[in-house]
Amino acid sequence: MDTILYLLSLITTGSLAGFASGLIGVGGCFIMVPVQYWLLTGDGLDSTLAIRVAFATGLAVTLPTVTTSALGHHHRGSVDWQTAIPMGIAAVCGAITGGTIAAWLPGQVLKTCFAVLVTLMGIRMVWDVKECTLCPPRQSLAALLLIGFCIGNITSLAGIGGGVVLIPILILLLHYPMHHAVGTSSACLIFSSAGAVGTYLWHGFGVSGLPPFCIGYIDLVQWAILVGTTIPLSVLGVRYAHRCRAKTLRYFFAVLMVVIGAVMLISG
Repeated sequence: MDTILYLLSLITTGSLAGFASGLIGVGGCFIMVPVQYWLLTGDGLDSTLAIRVAFATGLAVTLPTVTTSALGHHHRGSVDWQTAIPMGIAAVCGAITGGTIAAWLPGQVLKTCFAVLVTLMGIRMVWDVKECTLCPPRQSLAALLLIGFCIGNITSLAGIGGGVVLIPILILLLHYPMHHAVGTSSACLIFSSAGAVGTYLWHGFGVSGLPPFCIGYIDLVQWAILVGTTIPLSVLGVRYAHRCRAKTLRYFFAVLMVVIGAVMLISG
């Protein structure tokens, strides 16, 4: 593949993913993974290896990006750490379990899981998200641990940070306002992404046929280019999120997910 096209694709993708991370509290993998997969298979990499590398590298980019976003939201008082920390700890356990399963599943299964999940959650966000501004957030430790464990599994199996699932849960089930759901989601994703990245690193060591400059399933070239764009754009996204109506954020979030999920399903 042409080097200039390769670089421009990653820079554009990283910019959009970083902005989305700060704006709507997600990791941005649902934007990065399709492009990474396309670039890797375009260079002749086996589709199963390509989707695993895309998942692992995207999650490795997510880790510093959501950390930046979470800090930005924390400074604006939009992170509930009493919710984020227990969910995050459970998410690490879930990410290890999901990542171990993902290391043995065929690439087409992983790709389909990614596409279906992103599409359904995008539809769900438009279909039935009703914020209750008068309802206090619900906090049950057992529920938080269960949610966190499930989010961790989804993070590894679907190759996403988990925000596409966690934000609707925080709004619909736990009664969080949109902006606080975004900030708390960003904080929780720090934990789930770290667990998933560690698992993909472990299972990728010694695998043959990976691209040059890989550590485990993480492509260091793609990682460096994407991180260089996602982090500064996530800062911009955080600033814009607190100037934007919650309804606008929700619809932007939903439309983007449906389009990306549909493209992945059709291409598969």
